[in-house]
Amino acid sequence: MRRYPTNTTALFYRDRARQAESDAATATLDNVRGRWLRAAKAWDEMASRAEKTAERRSTNEEAKHLAEMDASEDD
Repeated sequence: MRRYPTNTTALFYRDRARQAESDAATATLDNVRGRWLRAAKAWDEMASRAEKTAERRSTNEEAKHLAEMDASEDD
């Protein structure tokens, strides 16, 4: 299974949200429009979660790296 960087994943989610919004704008049936708008909202929420996760991961990795450097200096 190929893993994509989180920023690429978030961009993919944002692209899907924009596509769903576009599809909603062209939908002629109210229920179809509503479905596309719900999908767009879900894609945007997934993108936000992916971005927050990437930020937390980066912060945690940086803290871990600094702790390892401090530990190696103490030796």
